[in-house]
Amino acid sequence: MENKSGSAKKFFVKWWNMITKETTIEALVETKDEAVQYLKDKGIRCILCGEPIWGTIEEAAKEKGFSDEEISEIVKELNELK
Repeated sequence: MENKSGSAKKFFVKWWNMITKETTIEALVETKDEAVQYLKDKGIRCILCGEPIWGTIEEAAKEKGFSDEEISEIVKELNELK
């Protein structure tokens, strides 16, 4: 059984169907399984010990040295994933 906050996060991302740089890693991996491999290919860790890391897409990307422009492109590409 899913808790209410997890359900609300999933609903929010699916309802808007829009990922932003402020989207949490947790909400992203709960709604777009293919995002895990995409971020891994970019060198951005999103899973640690089987659990999503804390923080947003922007925070995780900044930790790896991505620029604002690169983060915008990552977000665009994440939104294009099926």
